[in-house]
Amino acid sequence: MKKMGLLPKLLIGIILGILIGLTGFTPINRVMVTFSGLFRNFLSYVIPLIIIGFIVPGIAELGGKAGKLLGITVAIAYISTLLAGIWGWAGASLFMPMLVGDIGEVYQGRELEVLFSIEIAPIMGIMTALITAFILGIGITAVKGNNMLSVFQEFQAIIKKVIEHVFLPLLPFHIAGIFAEMAYSGEIAHTLVVYGVVFLLTISLDYVYIAFQYLVASIYTKQSPFETIKKMLPAYTTALGTQSSAATIPVTTRCMKEIEGIDDEVAEFVAPLGASTHLSGSTITLVSCAIAVLALDGVSLSFEQLFPFIMTLGVTMVAAPGVPGGAIMAALGLLETMLGFTETQMSVMIAIYIAQDSFGTAANVFGDGAVVMVVNKIAGKDKQKKAITE
Repeated sequence: MKKMGLLPKLLIGIILGILIGLTGFTPINRVMVTFSGLFRNFLSYVIPLIIIGFIVPGIAELGGKAGKLLGITVAIAYISTLLAGIWGWAGASLFMPMLVGDIGEVYQGRELEVLFSIEIAPIMGIMTALITAFILGIGITAVKGNNMLSVFQEFQAIIKKVIEHVFLPLLPFHIAGIFAEMAYSGEIAHTLVVYGVVFLLTISLDYVYIAFQYLVASIYTKQSPFETIKKMLPAYTTALGTQSSAATIPVTTRCMKEIEGIDDEVAEFVAPLGASTHLSGSTITLVSCAIAVLALDGVSLSFEQLFPFIMTLGVTMVAAPGVPGGAIMAALGLLETMLGFTETQMSVMIAIYIAQDSFGTAANVFGDGAVVMVVNKIAGKDKQKKAITE
């Protein structure tokens, strides 16, 4: 089990949870629901710490880098991520109701009572943590607070350990409890249909958006996108296996260098920066999954409601921890404060997101090929201007 990836563990948890819930044996179902309740309380406590631990050093480290090319690359990455979120909303809002039908059907099934509950109050509210993190991150950059940056980098390392050694190992049991409760109450069949539709729809949205990215990049650079796509395929497949943009950086860099006309220095600059700032695939997944989870409870979101979330999400994704499911961990606070997610909805969101995390991560990495085409073109123009000036 230790050697098994997170996704197989979650799938096992989902299957076992459904089977246990369908048995209708109340005592064991109550135990599982009790564990899920305790885990949710632990999650609500950890979320502000995750926000502080990742956003502060993420913004400070990014702000500490200088150069025109950095600003251009980050701007391109943010615009691409913003458009990806809009595309995720448009695709999910348009196709999901047609594919699922009455997605907002409300179930009145059997309910389970927990055996006991332990309240773990967060040290601060979600929005308070977000504002505090942005102030500290920008402030450390402004005053060049290297000592404070070191403190928050160490704090980030602690939170990473909590995620890797406590949260992720217990997550499959938590997910099993959620699905056991749904199966026990009788709503599991409808939920699984929605999950299947969201999975296929999100992957389709990823591929369409990747094609759009390369189309725009090829028009601007006047290069054929097909060579870049061919060269970037190893990075895509590697990201599918690692579920981490950061872990794929060496492969991404090598693929970019093999693209005709791409400067090695530009590739070495864009690959690691894109891994932390260009998360278009993850954004599509987060937005479409959020719409699906809310729709299960009969809630629909207008573009006016979702757009502020997408804008803030693009900034927050810079601080996403480099572990499987890192993007959803960074986004939990926004889901609660800006979209009104309950603890149960956030838990379901984690399950449905991680099931698609490999494809979202791969879309992130694959899209970096289009980004490097544009940045390389801009860098080439700057070199020409300098040469003429000199």
